[in-house]
Amino acid sequence: MSLEAVLEPETSTVAHVPRADRDRGLVVALQQHESTAAEWLVATYGERAYRLAMSITGNEQDAEEVVQDAFWSVVRKIDTFKGESAFGSWLYRIVANAAYQKLRGRRSRDRDLSLDEVRPPFDARGRHVGPMADWSARVDDHSVQTELRVALTSAINDLPSVARTVLVLRDVDGLSNLEIAEVVGLSVPTVKARVHRARLFLRKRLGDAMTTLDATAALSYGS
Repeated sequence: MSLEAVLEPETSTVAHVPRADRDRGLVVALQQHESTAAEWLVATYGERAYRLAMSITGNEQDAEEVVQDAFWSVVRKIDTFKGESAFGSWLYRIVANAAYQKLRGRRSRDRDLSLDEVRPPFDARGRHVGPMADWSARVDDHSVQTELRVALTSAINDLPSVARTVLVLRDVDGLSNLEIAEVVGLSVPTVKARVHRARLFLRKRLGDAMTTLDATAALSYGS
């Protein structure tokens, strides 16, 4: 997850290059049951599949089990892959379904981000009532980058699972909104809205973190 995507929630996009051609050899190897196909699958998608599973389950052990089950399903069901969508999207759907099944097993309930969680505070007259300092230019300041990365990771972990999932698929894995919609079973406009709200949520949390850092620095300087 890049700070740039958080800083420009309105316009930030990730260059998307279809994986269809790049995955063709992997698909053929899986379909022909080559001895190295499973290892190739793990090397190509293991990290991303785990990241997706973690974004949904929020639990390392569950994520590992999800990836194992999902990859086993991919190997068993590869003959059902007809190439109507990108192989990566097809695989992500299997991983996501396995992860949500794991959540249902834990009887976990998800929620969506409300507007109140992401928009600046307003008073009754519609005026901003919170600090609106622009700190985005300071992301290149090495003295605060570590703290911002920690705050970013914490904020991502605090997102509802669906919001976290669409954000990871968009801004980390570079899937298009259409591919994400296919993976998570939502409409494209809904995906766009959830990605946007997730970015705003992270930006707000990073702003809070920067305010805290500045206040701490001021106290240290004053003492």
